[in-house]
Amino acid sequence: MYKLTQQGYDIVAASRYMPGGKKIGGPFIKTFLSKTAGLTLHWFFNLPTHDATNAYKMYKRSIFKDITIQSTGGFEYSLEITLKAFKKGKKITEIPTEWHDDPTGKSNFKLLAWLPKYIKTYFLVLKK
Repeated sequence: MYKLTQQGYDIVAASRYMPGGKKIGGPFIKTFLSKTAGLTLHWFFNLPTHDATNAYKMYKRSIFKDITIQSTGGFEYSLEITLKAFKKGKKITEIPTEWHDDPTGKSNFKLLAWLPKYIKTYFLVLKK
């Protein structure tokens, strides 16, 4: 990831849904929603990552000069940063990653509380 930032990328995203990436385990609905969000943003809006909702990313510090983070809770901050950077023309790339769900089944992800925030953030890409 660091080498790619040195090659001029502003964000390097670890992607579970690109060729070579893998997601193992986890609740079906959570997987369905994150995969659908990531792939639709990639296919329909040309976002250069298949997995915009994954929070495992490396950012160049300089992008935060142009971006104000408005997220107030949950992991939607990662999606927000990626979408705002994309809209500002920042260079984004991805590398494949393999993600394994917690085998105990415990999760900090609160679907009902955070889903509205993710949806609001997802539609940032449609705003001018």
